[in-house]
Amino acid sequence: MTSFPPAVQDRAAANVADLLTFAIEYTPAQQALVVFDRRSELNEVLTGAYRRALPQARFIDFDTTGAADVLAAFEELGAGDLVVLIQTTSFRLNDYRIRMELFKRGLKVIEHMHLSRMPGEQGLHYVEALAYDPAYFRGVGHALKRRIDAAASAMVDSGGAQLTFASPFEDAKLNIGDYGAMKNVGGLFPIGEVFTEARDLEAVNGSVRVFVFGDTSFHVNRPATPITMIVERGRVVGAENSTPEFDAMLEIIRAHEGEVWVRELGFGMNRAFSFERTVDDIGTYERMCGIHLSLGAKHGQYQKPQFKRKDARYHVDVFAVTEGVYLDGERIYADGAWTVAAD
Repeated sequence: MTSFPPAVQDRAAANVADLLTFAIEYTPAQQALVVFDRRSELNEVLTGAYRRALPQARFIDFDTTGAADVLAAFEELGAGDLVVLIQTTSFRLNDYRIRMELFKRGLKVIEHMHLSRMPGEQGLHYVEALAYDPAYFRGVGHALKRRIDAAASAMVDSGGAQLTFASPFEDAKLNIGDYGAMKNVGGLFPIGEVFTEARDLEAVNGSVRVFVFGDTSFHVNRPATPITMIVERGRVVGAENSTPEFDAMLEIIRAHEGEVWVRELGFGMNRAFSFERTVDDIGTYERMCGIHLSLGAKHGQYQKPQFKRKDARYHVDVFAVTEGVYLDGERIYADGAWTVAAD
């Protein structure tokens, strides 16, 4: 049994119900299959939440069911039906890439993974991160995209350091629970992000204070003092107040790619995560309300002529102390929140 108090379990059930209704637009006319395991407390909380929100769904315990039976259960579903994956780590079905294969079949997918990386109080933050406010995520998310797509420049102020983007941006991508214009419905949860990158990566210059970065095990690494990262012509050329772990990460990228490029400019929107409220899983924390960047040449969404896909190996998320964000000189982030008016 979970030690999470009933109020947290109730909150998880309410948040899951809202996700299903407003983001996934699930209806009881659709079949639902939930695949789970029992290897973490947070996993049990989420499984219980889905049992309350989807009383007619079929539930399969991954650890007591053979891979062939899980695959057979997928085969019984039709386009528009729903699959929920609740994973303490990450399910493996030989070479079967679960979410991508399910999308190919026209299924809706909600994936929760690496829940073991968020023990104790972090589980509370995760539950809060599942809250879905359509007016905020869709309204502010589309407003951010509209502003980003029209902008000719940007600046991130991280308190004593400024990183400038003297370039228009690639078409911004949305991860806000609005799938109306998308081929697939669902993805990895929690959600809450709009991301892009400079069309001209060499137009990125200045410095930025990094308070969290992803380590080699995909966990959050938080140095005692933020690291000031120096960027020239889109490449990291220095790091003040650095740590051995951050230096090692930069050296790993340089060893394989020659240089450390700054690519993604991510506008995180999930208000459950902040400078103060963190979780250890870097993929989850990526939704943090503020700015994150990616280091390394790899980015699956944007192709640039100077990078060959086979040579681009690294995409490491780093998180900026976010005091202010400006597009074309206008401030759009202040006091820990996006200030753009919802569309």
